[in-house]
Amino acid sequence: MKSGVKAKVEKTADAVTGSWVYRRAPAALQPYLKLARLDRPVGTWLLLWPCLWSMALSIAGYSLLELGYVALLFAIGALVMRGAGCTYNDIVDAGIDEKVERTRSRPIPSGEVTKRQAWLFLILQCLIGFIVLLQFNDFTIYLGLGSLALVAAYPFMKRITGWPQAWLGLTFNWGALMGWAALDASLSPAALVLYAACVFWTLGYDTIYAHQDKEDDALIDIGSTALTLGEKTKPALWVFYSLFFIGLVGAGTLANLGLIFYLGCAIVGSQLVAQIRTVNLDDPQACLTVFRSNTEFGGIVLLVIILGHYAVW
Repeated sequence: MKSGVKAKVEKTADAVTGSWVYRRAPAALQPYLKLARLDRPVGTWLLLWPCLWSMALSIAGYSLLELGYVALLFAIGALVMRGAGCTYNDIVDAGIDEKVERTRSRPIPSGEVTKRQAWLFLILQCLIGFIVLLQFNDFTIYLGLGSLALVAAYPFMKRITGWPQAWLGLTFNWGALMGWAALDASLSPAALVLYAACVFWTLGYDTIYAHQDKEDDALIDIGSTALTLGEKTKPALWVFYSLFFIGLVGAGTLANLGLIFYLGCAIVGSQLVAQIRTVNLDDPQACLTVFRSNTEFGGIVLLVIILGHYAVW
C-alpha cells in the first residue's frame, strides 16, 4: 500500500452512480466518506430497518414526538456505526481488498488513506456513536454495548468459516432487539423472533451480494456462502427468505397486529419471491441490483407493521 494520500480520489467500484460524495463533498473529505460508505448508502438502510421494524412492533401508546426522537437517534446511530464498522472492516481486510477487483478501489488499498488515518477516523465515529447510545435508557445502552463482540469478530469470520454471512446476520440485525428496548426498556418474544427472522433476511441478501466476488474469493481462499452453497444457492435462498417470512409473521402475531398486517405480508412475500426468481447469480451487476432492492423492501415491511397497528379493516 502507498504511504501517502493520492491527489485524485478514485470512485469506488460499486458506488451509487452520481453519488454526492464525488460531486459535492470536498476532495479532502472524500476518502473518509468512502471509508464510511456514504457513497453506498444501502448498508445504512439495511442496518436501520430492523431498528425501525422493532420500534414499529411496539409503538402503540407512544406519541409521534417520542417515536420521532427515537427514530432519529437510530438513524444517526445507523449512519455512524455502519461507517465505523466498514472502516474497521477495511483496516482488518486491507490485504484482502487489494486482491479483489471490486474492493481494490477502497481508500486503504488504493492508498487514499493510511491505516493510521483510518484508525483515527474510526475512533471519531465510535465516539459519536457512543454519544448517541447514551441518549437511550440504561437497558438499551447495555444491550447496545453487548453487540461489540460480534462487530469486532466479524471481519475474521471469512478466514475461519464458509458462513461469514451468518455472523453478519447476528451482527447487523442487533437493532431488531434495540428498537423494542429503546421504547420499553425490556425485550419481548416479538423482538426476539424478529431478530431471529432478520438473521435469515441478511443470509439471503448478503449471499446474493457475495456472488459478485465468488471468483476472487475462491482464488484467495476466503469463505462466503456464495462459495459454500454454489449451485445450491437458489434453493437456499428459498429457505432463508421463507424463514424470514415466517418469523416476521410470528413477530407480528406476538405483537397483536391486526388483519391488515397479514394481508400486507403477502406483498412482502411477493418481493422476496421476485428477488429469488429474477437474480442472475452469475451476473455481478444483477446481484448488486437485487441486493440494493432491499432498501425499498425495508420500507414496505415498516409500512405493513405500522398499518397492522392502526389501519381499520
